[in-house]
Amino acid sequence: MEYFLEYLGVVTGIVYLILEIFQHRAMWVVGFLTSFVYVFVFFFSKFYADMSLNIYYVCMSVYGFWQWRKMGNRGEKREVAILYHHLNLKIFLGIIAVTGVLYGVLFRVLADYTDSPVPVGDAFTTALSITATWMLVRRILEHWYFWVVINFVSVYLYYQRELYPTCFLFICYGVLAVVGWVNWKKKGILYDGKL
Repeated sequence: MEYFLEYLGVVTGIVYLILEIFQHRAMWVVGFLTSFVYVFVFFFSKFYADMSLNIYYVCMSVYGFWQWRKMGNRGEKREVAILYHHLNLKIFLGIIAVTGVLYGVLFRVLADYTDSPVPVGDAFTTALSITATWMLVRRILEHWYFWVVINFVSVYLYYQRELYPTCFLFICYGVLAVVGWVNWKKKGILYDGKL
């Protein structure tokens, strides 16, 4: 059952990322399914922070769908440009501060209260993923940079735990994060509305 769930998560995860690249609102529905599946995959593998992160992703999928629906899904049709914001210094400093606090709390919990084999890496990727997901919901272009780092660090962590299908998924995520950045930059329009 664990292997079936992992492979299901890999397939839906790739579909999710393709939809994200094109800013199609259906990404949030597929992301909900992927995250729900990975709650169990990471529980069985003792990646407790990643498990909790996927619970967060389930909630953010609902919020993201609602937020994008409210703003309008300008990316559903090819002839309509993708809208995005740029990361400004104030928000960047806030993201760094929030990520640092999240990392500290997660590391302490994982190191002191669980049998996590990789508390440093699990806390790092989880903390950064929380803020990168918030950036995605707000359509901040630079969220792609965060995902490149998160995905390739995750590849190393999952390889250590012999989660090879998930390792493959995160290699795809890393490569497609670069493609996503290029696609948003090439087809996108800087949106001056409220961030």
